[in-house]
Amino acid sequence: MRRVQGTIHAGVCGFVTEVWATADDEARVTLEIASPCGNIQRLAACLSAVDAYHEIGSGFDGEVLGAARATLKGCCSSCVVPNGIFKTMQIAAELALPRDVSMQFRLLEDAG
Repeated sequence: MRRVQGTIHAGVCGFVTEVWATADDEARVTLEIASPCGNIQRLAACLSAVDAYHEIGSGFDGEVLGAARATLKGCCSSCVVPNGIFKTMQIAAELALPRDVSMQFRLLEDAG
């Protein structure tokens, strides 16, 4: 059994989401998701266990990202948390290496 913890800092909202993914075997991954964000809590309610190989094969049409499409609307449509959940699941299933990711944004010019 392999257990992985992911910590996702969503950005300007200030919410931090914790994801625990446990692989019972190489395919079945149980997800536990804790977040102060109500939208991510609704997303988490849709996800308890996934088949990692199915998720990889389905890509954007899998359960994780499909649940994100169904629950995250408006400005939350670009939330990075679903990708963090997906990556944590991949690492637990030994389909990805545990490496940190980051994004930086700089306003270079304000047209207004």
